Amino acid sequence: MTTPKILIGTSSFSATDPAPLNMLREAGVAFTLNPLGRKLTKAELLPLLQGMDGLIAGLETVDREVLERSTLKVVSRCGSGMANVDMSAAKELGIAVYGVPDGPTLAVAELTVGCLLTLIRQVTVMDRALHRKAWDKRTGRQLQGMKILIVGYGRIGRTTARMLQGLGVEILAFDPKLNDPEAPLVSDLWEALSACDGVILHNSGEDEILNHEAFGRMKKGMFVLNASRGQAVNEGALIAALDCGTVAGAWLDTFVTEPYSGPLCGYEQVLLTPHVASYTHEGRVRMECETVANLLRGLRVGH
Repeated sequence: MTTPKILIGTSSFSATDPAPLNMLREAGVAFTLNPLGRKLTKAELLPLLQGMDGLIAGLETVDREVLERSTLKVVSRCGSGMANVDMSAAKELGIAVYGVPDGPTLAVAELTVGCLLTLIRQVTVMDRALHRKAWDKRTGRQLQGMKILIVGYGRIGRTTARMLQGLGVEILAFDPKLNDPEAPLVSDLWEALSACDGVILHNSGEDEILNHEAFGRMKKGMFVLNASRGQAVNEGALIAALDCGTVAGAWLDTFVTEPYSGPLCGYEQVLLTPHVASYTHEGRVRMECETVANLLRGLRVGH
């Protein structure tokens, strides 16, 4: 039997624990790690896929052209969203596609809640000041009684909502794909933005959600948190909203271009993390092992 060959596209795969790579070794699968240590561009991905039977995908673009020009039999996405994979093209070409829908849920929700608390109490601003030996006391907001809008009410959105509700937060949810009479759904995004103290993005897909018009609907002192995709927030519109005080604080974990080194690095009220919302030891090991198990299933390789 020919040894299956796979490319591991996601840049930090198995960095937390050797178990996922050991699963591949034990199954007799030859693997190539991401050679650049960052998200691969389409031009970089294409030559690496030549002769590969499988791909463990991060957020790199896996569109029709990539699939057609590859020898792939399986794409196993290490994460919950599938927006970067052309599902219809994969089906047409007979390429199996798997995801890990529940893998990052708890880790992402926990960090989201932690970052919201950090923003409303201005923790990072005071921390940076004190590291400069400046005694700069700030008065923050109290979480209890706040009204927060969650855009994208899937597993992560619901888990975040439950955590915040336990802290006395009123939750509104916007998700056009969802029909759930028990969810606190709103149908008008603009109206909800004008009524809330903060907005959290947990939506799937590549759509721009917060643009100039969206920020124009917000009241002064808003908090914005993005744990979805970089494209969801228009950076220029966010900067304008920060400059005029519409946005009091923001947390971004995802960016259009990664690694990020743009103008938001100069804003003390903006909390930036390098796309690590799912990065807990427990969460990563579970998600990566499930990703490998899906890959082996698609390749029909025993483990």
